Amino acid sequence: MRVLRAAYGDPRAAAELLPRLTPRQAAGHDPLPTEPASLAPELLSRHRREIRTLPDGTRLLLLLAAADQYPVPTHAFLRAVAAGRLDTRHLEAAETAGVAHATAGGVVFRDAWTRIAAYETGSPADRRDVHRLLARVLRAEGETPRRSWHRGAGALGPSTRLTAELRTAAQRARDAGEHALACALVERAAALCRDPREQSRLLNRAAGDAWQSGEGDRARRLAAATDSDALNGVFALRAGNAAEAFDALLIAVARREPEESGAEPGPTSGSTATRRSTAAPGSTAAPESTAARRTADAPRTADAPRTAGAPRSVEVPGPAERSPSAGAPRRPAAPRTPAPDHAVHLLARATEAAVYTGDLRRCREAAAVASRLGIVPHGTLAGLAAAFEGRYEDARDLLKAAAGRCGPGGDPTLLIHAGIAALMLGDHTRATTATVRAAASARARGTTVVVAQAMEFRAYAEFWTGHPKAAETATADALWQAHATGQDNGACHLQAALAMFAALTGDGDLCRERAAATRAYALGRGLGLPAALAQWALAYLDLSSGRFAAAAARLRALAGFGPGHGHRAIRHLATPHYVEAAARSGDTRIARAAHADYDRWARAVRSPDDLALSARCRALLAPGDEAVEHYRHALDLHARGTRDFERARTELLFGGALRRLRRRTEARDRLHTSLEAFESFGAPHCAAQARAELRALGTPVGATALPTPAARLTAQQLMVARMAADGATNREIAVRLALSPRTIDHHLRGVFSRLGIRSRIELVRLLAEGEAS
Repeated sequence: MRVLRAAYGDPRAAAELLPRLTPRQAAGHDPLPTEPASLAPELLSRHRREIRTLPDGTRLLLLLAAADQYPVPTHAFLRAVAAGRLDTRHLEAAETAGVAHATAGGVVFRDAWTRIAAYETGSPADRRDVHRLLARVLRAEGETPRRSWHRGAGALGPSTRLTAELRTAAQRARDAGEHALACALVERAAALCRDPREQSRLLNRAAGDAWQSGEGDRARRLAAATDSDALNGVFALRAGNAAEAFDALLIAVARREPEESGAEPGPTSGSTATRRSTAAPGSTAAPESTAARRTADAPRTADAPRTAGAPRSVEVPGPAERSPSAGAPRRPAAPRTPAPDHAVHLLARATEAAVYTGDLRRCREAAAVASRLGIVPHGTLAGLAAAFEGRYEDARDLLKAAAGRCGPGGDPTLLIHAGIAALMLGDHTRATTATVRAAASARARGTTVVVAQAMEFRAYAEFWTGHPKAAETATADALWQAHATGQDNGACHLQAALAMFAALTGDGDLCRERAAATRAYALGRGLGLPAALAQWALAYLDLSSGRFAAAAARLRALAGFGPGHGHRAIRHLATPHYVEAAARSGDTRIARAAHADYDRWARAVRSPDDLALSARCRALLAPGDEAVEHYRHALDLHARGTRDFERARTELLFGGALRRLRRRTEARDRLHTSLEAFESFGAPHCAAQARAELRALGTPVGATALPTPAARLTAQQLMVARMAADGATNREIAVRLALSPRTIDHHLRGVFSRLGIRSRIELVRLLAEGEAS
């Protein structure tokens, strides 16, 4: 997908680029080429030869149109034609040749590579002339950044005045959420800059803007010319080794690396974080990290101060405060929550690195560095540190403060952290709200790179809420976005989430393939979170298929995995499933200890869902009649929660327990309720368990006929079926869904089997009839 995006969506260019990639580029370790001549030189050469056969007047108009569209669209072609008194009849030759055609809005090229060739074919002097003409007609107030772009593109050589103008224009574009435009402006400013140090700072800023706009390969290539720990940390966090990302980000915090690194997730950081001389609230100082020790210019004390006082919420500064490095006052495009200090953003990123690795001890290191520097970090960092130390009440207070900061229009990264805090508290409604708002805010600010990351954590809130099909579809779309924007670590996390959705919907082959791909990538990058989630998905698949000993063994192994291989939070979340698997396989010794810790957390956070699952665990571990009241209490708590899937599983387990106690009537009611729920959720494995229990009661029950073809398929099968019905080949579907052609073939065979058909023609007809009905 990255190759196709780099090639401007042209399969011919992608096919030419693939053999040209180095082994490191093919593996994702090095960025892909970004310049057209490096991407597909032969295709570009053919297009340029075609352009050169056209008359001079036609080539000039095509050059003007291309400069108006590439690399920065400015929508000034018609005004430039009028100002330059150009004859548009010359475009007829281009239309005859099939190169481009004129419309009421300007010129439409045959494809992106024809547009690039039209620009590249022009001489340097002609290019400068058309850029100056376009700059002359861009006079409206909102067109200032684009006018500056054309002025810069039309410059003969280095210019201090133009460098300053381009930098100012880039800031205006950045404030308006146009990071791709800001990147082009700052990159051009760097080309016109005489001062090497200033040029390095400009390239650093351009790399940050490229990353925010989703151009990961361009960002990494630009960053190669700089030495920014913040940028290197962000890139490692999203596409490299998460442990190295933590070190780089903490170094950047300790060095007070300037905001111009561009690593902050928000569009601007025009305010200063609240700073204190005391320790961060709710945190405990830890020994200095390796990263912190390596920063010679960071302030130090003999011993980091210890925690003092009760947990407090993070103070958000007022809009009038500005960082000393912020430069000229910034003009936001619309009223927004003030963005926090750059150091707070870097601490948030370091927290993410600790979460991804599964080494939550490093949250203590980050909290210690924040304490020494007098920075009050976002509450998620201190909350995770407190939870790791077993201070559950302190963790609850800190996480509640962080989760409460999920209002609309907030900073996307801190909204994601609010979602993470809400997930830890068992508040799935607030977690969904925070992550949805994070994605919306990221889109509004032009930081498209954050959208896929928001979906990573939204998936957790949707595992058990009873809508796995819709959530699976949204997660698959986010996976495509993550791959396209160069966020391979995020794609790995989403792949693990899709493995869990496959386990929930009973697609065993897909679950195992997703989990294997996740673990193969995650273990090589030290990503404990997706590795543990994939292991949990496999365990749940075993559990829902009645392989209780295998499920217990997987989850017991998960508890023994260290950072980079497992994850303490995932192990904790999976405790109810481990207790169920252990109880039903007759091995409860370790399960009792795991439940005791889970129950302490549930009582601390007071989440109805967590308390319900703890009561269910207690019922599973209790003998005979004693379990009944625990099950009833669990269902009462479930009624106040949101995890409908787990409620159905509690009904199933309760029904089975009642059957064994010979309470046949109530058992039948409970099992029918769970069966209906699992069928509505599209979870055939769990539904089969409910049917087996009903048959053991002597109650005949058949599979419920689902009314439409779409309802008979899993979300993944439905996507594959619709693409196949639209005429896509197995290979094309595989590329779009980031799967192998063999897996697509397996899905289609499953579709044909479930629908009782034998050909794609029947599939087209059946889907059309289903949509019509």
